[in-house]
Amino acid sequence: MHDIRRLGLQVFAAPNNLTGEAQIQVKAREIDFVTSFGKNLQALLDILGITRMIRKENGSELKTKTVKGTLKSGEVGEGEEIPMSQYTVEEQTFDKIKIEKYRKGVSLEAIADKGYEAAVQDTDEEFKSDLRNVVSDKFYKQLMAGSLVGHESTWQMAVAMAIGKVKDKFKKMKRTVTGVAAWVNTLDVYKYVGAADITLQTAFGFEYMKNFLGADVVFISSEIPENVVIATPLNNMVAYYVDPGDSEFAKAGLVFTTDPETGFIGFHSEGSYGRMISDNFAIMGLRLFCEYLDAIAYISVGGSDTQTLGTLNVTSEAGSEAGTTKLTVKEQLMSMRNCWKYKDAAAATAVTYGMDVKNWSKWDGESEITSTAGHHITLVECDQNYKAVRSGDVTVTVNPGA
Repeated sequence: MHDIRRLGLQVFAAPNNLTGEAQIQVKAREIDFVTSFGKNLQALLDILGITRMIRKENGSELKTKTVKGTLKSGEVGEGEEIPMSQYTVEEQTFDKIKIEKYRKGVSLEAIADKGYEAAVQDTDEEFKSDLRNVVSDKFYKQLMAGSLVGHESTWQMAVAMAIGKVKDKFKKMKRTVTGVAAWVNTLDVYKYVGAADITLQTAFGFEYMKNFLGADVVFISSEIPENVVIATPLNNMVAYYVDPGDSEFAKAGLVFTTDPETGFIGFHSEGSYGRMISDNFAIMGLRLFCEYLDAIAYISVGGSDTQTLGTLNVTSEAGSEAGTTKLTVKEQLMSMRNCWKYKDAAAATAVTYGMDVKNWSKWDGESEITSTAGHHITLVECDQNYKAVRSGDVTVTVNPGA
């Protein structure tokens, strides 16, 4: 027989790879993270009438569609040939959907200071909030690119016309509108309702009201500029995802917990002894997307029948190389068909609505520009015909070099 005294405590050591209380707690936390994230997103999809997410392969192109064509008259005489109505659908690549990787850590000191529950819960909620913002920011970017543009004199009329324009667009496309969603600025809503109480609900970080001002659902956000109304049919919106639980990842030793009902996000937590932190990883490829860009209405308030030039807020800072400047413009292009044009001169260049800027220099919105300190760069947003719709000017700051 063995002498148990010689064997000591090792007799009672747990076998390797035993699933203990700590592992169960970590797994439960991972499940809670992906489940709450998925349910929150599903609540938004339900509001939008999106019945299911469409799975895409990693790196798939997301394409918007434009329908062109005119219905020919049906008034033809007896025996005469009936004219054919021809419609074409043009596709244009808007973006790609791909798996995106995120990481955050909770330090040993934070856990010691606040306790495990508080430290983890606080950071997990902030992590989920930031991940939601990744999805919503991309969606807002596309909404801002809507090409069904217009101007109205009052905010109420802008809401009405935004709804009317998208319904009319779908009618011309021979599609039935299942409902309309609108997006408005938070301050604009409160200016309109005044002292009246309004009840807002929240889903996936989006605040909304149902059946307001003629729209089936109205989303209220400070991401929408003041005096702007955006609208699109509910059935213009789709949701895409890349499966974070792909078996190929697991084969590579990268195993993530996913919600089997939704599969929107993958989450994994583990201890990192080298830095004494609880390391947390999330992967997702999620997109809310509008199929028809020309069925997104972007209506601004303050225009008139003789449309006026909009304003761009432009800033300049020293570029990374000598003699260059880095421009930043607060506003996004109102339509994907629009583009940035600029003129560099000793003084500001006067711009009027509809002015032809075809021969101005083109800017991609990111690249640094070679200029001279004290010069003026006049930036213009122009439509597909190179007619100015918005303009801004800034005094240039350049990198002086060595």
